[in-house]
Amino acid sequence: MDAIKRARRLTRGVLNSILVAMWICVVISTGLRLAQGQAHWVRVAPALIAAICFTWLYLRITNAILERRHATRDVVVAGALAVFAAAVGGADPIGWGFVVMVWLSIATVQVSRRAAVALTLGTFAVTVALSALSLFTTGTGMWPAGEADRGAVLVSVILIYAVMSAALPPSNRIWAWIWTLAVQAHEGREAHTRLALAEERLRFARDLHDLVGHQLSAIAVKTELAVRLSDTDGPAAKAEMVEVNKLTRTALRELRQAVRGYRDLDLAAELKSVQGVLEAAGIRCEVRLPYRDLPDGVAPVLAYAVREAVTNVLKHSMATYCEITLRFTDAMAELQVRNDGVARRQGADVGSGLTGMGERVAAVGGKMTALPTGDGAFVLTVAVSLPLRG
Repeated sequence: MDAIKRARRLTRGVLNSILVAMWICVVISTGLRLAQGQAHWVRVAPALIAAICFTWLYLRITNAILERRHATRDVVVAGALAVFAAAVGGADPIGWGFVVMVWLSIATVQVSRRAAVALTLGTFAVTVALSALSLFTTGTGMWPAGEADRGAVLVSVILIYAVMSAALPPSNRIWAWIWTLAVQAHEGREAHTRLALAEERLRFARDLHDLVGHQLSAIAVKTELAVRLSDTDGPAAKAEMVEVNKLTRTALRELRQAVRGYRDLDLAAELKSVQGVLEAAGIRCEVRLPYRDLPDGVAPVLAYAVREAVTNVLKHSMATYCEITLRFTDAMAELQVRNDGVARRQGADVGSGLTGMGERVAAVGGKMTALPTGDGAFVLTVAVSLPLRG
């Protein structure tokens, strides 16, 4: 599971956890009141049906929040069901009245701050009114109507509702805000990666144009000239066609060199290229090189490893930093690419690209490792013995 899926699952769990708390409070308070004869099924049954429907709508609302849209109709219907359940079941704050507070916690998520304050004040007033009505008339709340000090009970109810109204809405609003930031960061990262890959394709196209563009233009000009001379000056037209033949062979040779250069890469150019690609994708890149030039034959192998490692950083990690280190002695050369964006897939399956690179390194007597570290980083290491084998 990637980071954005984990964030979605965590946010859903936090938003829905208050629903679990609501059912625990409702079941316990209702069970106690039924056992003590303070409640009757004629009231409890409709309240339970309303709470079940409210639960279904609440889950729909949380799904809408994760999709960053406001389910206005579901919020309105859920609010009506919550008020109905509290009015019928008895609006004590740790029983049926808690249903209204749960609705408030989710109804204020995707609205403006002013609207959230208005909803909070209105809900607080409604719950206090329902509790007072239950306490002083029907006696269906947590305390029966015959309670001696009803004023003290009402003050306690007001304080409990005030604390809930102040704490529950900001909590869910903060979690929804964090989720929105995570989605926006993920979308921005994907856009940066696509831009970086597009820049790399443009670089290769530019290289091809610089290598063979001049020859192709010259071929077009000389071919046109030869056509014009063919009717008036045969020897001159033949000479131009000979030049066209030479230019064609030169263009073909340079095109093959370009393709080979793309596969058998130049290490210095590749390091400069991947550093630009990473920084274009928003990943800070630091390159550490030895003061001496590498022995013959080593640079193309390590250049290929650099390209594949950076491709995996762009495609499969959530890195913000990448460090490329190259060192060698008379007996061994080593490349290390380290990034801070470990993905679980990297620990279990290195992928076909890295597998192919490992086979290429093994063909010259080297060894590749690609594993996450204990400090949240992912390190790819390529070590080859010197002189190269084969």
